[in-house]
Amino acid sequence: MLAVPTYDKLMWPTLRALKAMGGSATNEELLTKIIEIESVPPEVQSIPHTQRETKLSYNLAWARTYLKKVGAIDNSSRGVWSITREGEGLTEADVRLIPVRVRKLFDEAKRIKDGTSDANIGEESQDVTEADALGWKDHLLDVLRKLQPAAFERLAQRILREAGFIKVEVTGRSGDGGIDGIGVLRVNLLSFQVLFQCKRYQASVGAGAIRDFRGAMVGRSDKGLMITTGTFTPDAKREATRDGAPTIDLIDGDLLCDLLKDLKLGVRTEMVEQVTIEPNWFADL
Repeated sequence: MLAVPTYDKLMWPTLRALKAMGGSATNEELLTKIIEIESVPPEVQSIPHTQRETKLSYNLAWARTYLKKVGAIDNSSRGVWSITREGEGLTEADVRLIPVRVRKLFDEAKRIKDGTSDANIGEESQDVTEADALGWKDHLLDVLRKLQPAAFERLAQRILREAGFIKVEVTGRSGDGGIDGIGVLRVNLLSFQVLFQCKRYQASVGAGAIRDFRGAMVGRSDKGLMITTGTFTPDAKREATRDGAPTIDLIDGDLLCDLLKDLKLGVRTEMVEQVTIEPNWFADL
């Protein structure tokens, strides 16, 4: 049975990867580099955890969480991770002790905060951390995957229009090489014709699908966009940006959810009012 590296086995590779990339990296860059230095086989890379996330990326999120807890790495508001001075000085033996250090920190915080929950930090923790799945996204992806193919294509059409595309048409004809539609993106004085393809997947889209889509684009457009409710394998991402071939932009399930939320298409964000009493204000009367 194929085994995905656990979060504790990914902490040292995370530090190695950050060092190799000059001290900082995005989530995607970090995952790609770890796959490279750990020689993670494609079949392990694509094992799903949720509908929008692989088990490997989920475990890596927990590895980042633990490393951040002890100050070995930090992240910016733009989601870029960087290694700290403390992280630079850690040895592989030091990293193996991090889970124990984090649990001690949690136990200490729990003693200070009387009446907190009994949840333990670990892979099954209920604490809100970077590694926790966002339930609304999984629910949204469930809804999207139940759409009829034509409805999903119309949704893609609406997203592109809301994002600034013009002349967006859904073709979806059989024998059209997998091309579901076409649109024109205007950037300042320039216009680009973009072909798009929609895939209501739960699994990962592989490099073969990218190559097939690019083949269907030949002679019709130099720019393509693939939208899926699933994920893209690292090989698919590399194929999409391969030198010497037309670039294909990728929108996976996670990014698709964010787009729908930002564009307010079928997703409503509600702000919850929180009321706080300030006894000191009354004492000063």
